[in-house]
Parts: sequence; structure tokens; C-alpha cells
Amino acid sequence: MGGPALVEFDDIEAAAARLRGVAHRTPVFRSRTLDVLTGGEVHFKAESLQRTGAFKFRGAFNALSLLTDAAKAHGVLAYSSGNHAQAMALAGRELGIGVTIIMPTDAPAVKLEATRGYGAEVIPYDRTETTREEPAARIAAERGLTIIPPYDHPHVVAGQGTAALELIQDYWPFDILLTPCGGGGLLSGSAIAAKALHPSCRVIGVEPTAADDAARSFRTGVLHTVSNPDTIADGARTPSLGEVTFPLVLKYADGIVTVSEDGIIRAMRFIWERLKLVVEPTGALAVAALLEGIVDVRGVRVGVILSGGNVDLDTFRFAQ
Repeated sequence: MGGPALVEFDDIEAAAARLRGVAHRTPVFRSRTLDVLTGGEVHFKAESLQRTGAFKFRGAFNALSLLTDAAKAHGVLAYSSGNHAQAMALAGRELGIGVTIIMPTDAPAVKLEATRGYGAEVIPYDRTETTREEPAARIAAERGLTIIPPYDHPHVVAGQGTAALELIQDYWPFDILLTPCGGGGLLSGSAIAAKALHPSCRVIGVEPTAADDAARSFRTGVLHTVSNPDTIADGARTPSLGEVTFPLVLKYADGIVTVSEDGIIRAMRFIWERLKLVVEPTGALAVAALLEGIVDVRGVRVGVILSGGNVDLDTFRFAQ
């Protein structure tokens, strides 16, 4: 990995200033039931209530804000299964920047409809036939668009880190911070913020066992990949950590654990019933780790980021 751009705590603070008054400072919830079940004191940062229903708006708006005037005039392109797509579409609308999104044909309908509703052009692709990077590179070159990837970009990482920054500023200190992990943008940004504000805080990422590339990469120090993993957590179907995020995760995070598909569904249901919050499967990953006892939080204060709430309810009838 040759010389990835670094992200420092100053970058996250600068992103927070850009997002002030634009992104929601999302609320934090508690569950006495979960405290009893885990033996810890758990605080939930509800990014499911962020604009576009996920933390991704933070990184998208920060990245678009930092484009040159020429790049803004030409427009941008992104690829995403949904949350980054919606975030880019809304951030582009807010900033007057044209946005084109490459989305898989099997993306959740709720995310596809919202992306178009925010004004982006959506170009579908079949993930069983090609990678999303191939049409993205071709179309960006043809149209002169700047590619803003969903996680592997320093300005995206800095924006994502503002969720943890807010949580720690408002409720610190935490002994453990848990975040979902797909491509590592949220995890790396959160870890940078946590270590700057409270160095003894342990930062742990959570991903599906069916998509455990990040856990294997962290454990071995060698980048592992996965192809179209069969997991309900569509936001964690990323092929690997990135050139920007992998070194940051290795440097700042303390671990990555995995959870089962059944555990993800149980966690979703728990959050729906106990916190009265709608979360998507990826957003429930950290809670699954708590409910399954994979992370021991007895006697400690825990921060959890519920990363998103964009659920296609028709596909979740089985969770009733």
C-alpha cells in the first residue's frame, strides 16, 4: 500500500466545523434492559436519525465541500449499495453539484428510490457480472467526473469520524467504543477521534462472520478480500478495507470481531422493540456483538454507533 493519505484528528475537527448546522447532531439513547443483559453501561449514538438515515452524509458532505471549483462544476460519481449513494445525492443537492451513482441492481428499493429522489442520476450494474469499480472508472473518464468512493477517501474518513467525536464530547469517558465495519471508513474515523480524546478507550469494529475480510486483515496485518459475501448486512458487503482505511484501522483500532446472521437479526429486533428505533442490519452489528457476548463489557461504559436505519421493510417480514 503505497503512501496512503493520512487522516489526523485536526481533519475530523475541521469536518465537524463544516457539518455544523448541516448534519444533525444525532441523539444518544440508553437501554436499561441491555445494561442488565450485558453488565455494562451502553450509550447508543443513533446515526439512523441522521440526514438520509445514515452516518454516510457526514463523509459525503465533507468530501464534496473540499472539491475544487472546477471539480464541483464538472460533477462527481460514486458507487454504493445505498447509504453512500443517498448521502452523495443529498450532499450534491445541498452544494449544487451534479451527482451520478453506480448502484447494484439488487440494492434495497428504499435506498434506490431515495437516491433518485434527492436528484442523483442512477446507473445500475449487475454485481454478479462485474465489479462496481469498472463501470465507475469508465463513466467517470467519459464524463470528466470526480470519483468519491464510499469509504476509501481521507475526506470521507474525516467526516465519518465526526459521529464518534460528538458521542465522546457529549458523554465521555468511554472504556469501549463499538462501530460497524464494512470498508473501514466509520471505524477508522471513529478510532482516530476516540484515541485523540480518550486514549485508553478501546475501539472495536464489528462485521458479519460471512464477510470477515476486515477481521482477517486486522489479525494478520495483510489485506484480505471477499467477493459478494452472503450477508443480510448489505452495508458490510464491501470487498475489503481500502488503501486509506486499512493502515488507519491497523494504527488506531484495537480489534475487529464478527457476528452471525441470526445475531444480526436478533439485534435488529431488540433495537426495534426496546429502543423504538428502526435500524438496518449493518446498523445493528455492534449491538449483535453485545447480545452475543462477543465483547465483554461488564462493569464498563460503552459507546455504540447505530450506523443507519434504511430498511426495505418488505424484505424483513421474516423478522416479525
